[in-house]
Amino acid sequence: MKQLRAIRGMNDLLPGQSPAWQYVESTLSELFARYGYSEIRTPLLEATQLFSRAVGESTDIVEKEMYTFDDKSGDSVTLRPEGTAGTVRAAIQNNLLTSPQRLWYTGPMFRYERPQKGRLRQFHQFGVEVFGIEGPDIDAEILVMTARLWRQLGVADQVKLQLNSLGSSASRAAYREALVEYLTAHRERLDEDSQRRLERNPLRILDSKNAQTQELLADAPCLLDFLDSESAAHFASLREMLDAAGVAYEINPRLVRGLDYYGKTVFEWVTDSLGAQGTVCAGGRYDSLVEQMGGKPTPAVGFGLGVERLVLLLETLDVLPDTLEQQVDAYLVAVGEVQSAALAAAERLRDELPWLRLQTHCGGGSFKSQMKKADRSNADFALIIGEDEAAAGQVTVKYLRSDEPQQTVALAELPALLRG
Repeated sequence: MKQLRAIRGMNDLLPGQSPAWQYVESTLSELFARYGYSEIRTPLLEATQLFSRAVGESTDIVEKEMYTFDDKSGDSVTLRPEGTAGTVRAAIQNNLLTSPQRLWYTGPMFRYERPQKGRLRQFHQFGVEVFGIEGPDIDAEILVMTARLWRQLGVADQVKLQLNSLGSSASRAAYREALVEYLTAHRERLDEDSQRRLERNPLRILDSKNAQTQELLADAPCLLDFLDSESAAHFASLREMLDAAGVAYEINPRLVRGLDYYGKTVFEWVTDSLGAQGTVCAGGRYDSLVEQMGGKPTPAVGFGLGVERLVLLLETLDVLPDTLEQQVDAYLVAVGEVQSAALAAAERLRDELPWLRLQTHCGGGSFKSQMKKADRSNADFALIIGEDEAAAGQVTVKYLRSDEPQQTVALAELPALLRG
């Protein structure tokens, strides 16, 4: 029988990798809570129309990357390729938009792309979405919040903020016309993808990685020159707030993002430490999306952050805490016919020391083999219960990471000893 394997681009997360993910996940969820953001959880599977309407028919995601199929009722459904559309749908459907909402979510997303390091077909994101606040102060808040995240994770000197404004729909339309006129005159110099986008989504050409196309764009009209007065004022205020908060940034007039719903502020946090996959967090404003999806006009802003890419960055820079290697604090060794006494002692310790990560040896084995497993667990202590200790209501404590001599204490005294 052929060995079953995971689907290409959909990776297992093994026990040795989990601590780094748990560290990132707990850091992010705690940070969002400190800023007053609430968690929302939406389905992995949504109606296909949700994404074609929200993300845009002419985007690469909708055209080429979505996992779409008909369910048993004949309805077209799609595994979510991003988190914003589902969050907007949930906010409208559940009547959340009667007051401002600061929301965050996490979970798997799905895109059919060529798998490579830092880019998978099933990938995981954290996202933040804010509804009902239209000023640049909320744009500044989420950027200040992500800047704090980089400091907490120890990567602040390795990520840079790129910033741009796409303006209003009217100013984008005027810019699009000027850009198409310029690029049409040089169509033969465009790469194949850019020639296709020229007809359907010309702003995405600004994001082309083709060197010849980028050279051509150097003399193209600049988006910032077409901003309407409101968008220009919004962008100026945002920059002023970031300056006041000490958040460094660079303006990238070619930054457009890959989704149709963005307007005004767009941004990316990028790094040079991951090769081609240099974007670790990105987002912007999407003030028209809620109305476009059937809700009342509602200003909105948000971002997405890739967990795989962020964990890879922390590993590459070697800034993960050393304590992640320690999964347990103590390992209980049970020698002889003492399993009942060992189990009872372990549960008593867990009752009295809720913080204690205690692993109890199961499956028998010699004292020597159990001590080897205790050492491999990276625990600080081996707690040994043999037949003599069980009879006397005692535990022998052996220090595995220091030169302190082992000692035997009454089980009742052990919690105080472990507290230090």
